[in-house]
Amino acid sequence: DRPSMMARRYSVLALAAIVLLAAPVSGELAIRKPAPAWAGKAVLNDAIVDLSSDSLKGKWVVLFFYPLDFTFVCPTEIVEFNNKYAEFKALGAEVIGISVDSPHAHLAWTRTAKEDGGVGKLDFPLLSDLSKEISRKFNVLVDNAEDEHYGVTMRGTFIIDPQGIIRTFSINDEPIGRSIDETFRQLESAQFAAENKGKGCPANWKKGADTITANRKDSLDFFKSWSK
Repeated sequence: DRPSMMARRYSVLALAAIVLLAAPVSGELAIRKPAPAWAGKAVLNDAIVDLSSDSLKGKWVVLFFYPLDFTFVCPTEIVEFNNKYAEFKALGAEVIGISVDSPHAHLAWTRTAKEDGGVGKLDFPLLSDLSKEISRKFNVLVDNAEDEHYGVTMRGTFIIDPQGIIRTFSINDEPIGRSIDETFRQLESAQFAAENKGKGCPANWKKGADTITANRKDSLDFFKSWSK
């Protein structure tokens, strides 16, 4: 009869919807996969400017998300990134900070002295993600309405190579400030690996230290020295 046919039809449609939801999403955020494209307004040199991932093609990029302007852990991270910015630039890398604040909030924050909770003048841009679209793409947005940090981003750090491929990323919870020295070390490691196929950077590796050749015979030379 007609009611039973309609019921079966809706059951089939519901099942199809579940299958589609469970299917892998193309462009899934992952190591060795392309980073999501983005564009927006940023603050740099006391002005609001346009900035996009397309404008950074061919460069190493350190893209870091933080929860909000005028908060507490955030200025310590941003100032430390700025203190080390010349070293990042020496490696040919661009540093971009991003939060869900407006560009006007970014501008006000960079005009606020550090002793008053601001970040002062920065050498790198702060990008505005007021729509939260970029934060969703990078999977750092808190989207649980019951969470105290609903609607803001966690501390995601992404190192992206000149081809736009994600080489490393990490995401810290809101109260856990990241180590900018470790981000720098990872950038050096990623660049070494990109330039030296078949070689790997061991634990705590820093530029100039021994590396591992990824085959059984040659790796033993490293292990003999490392194990002492």
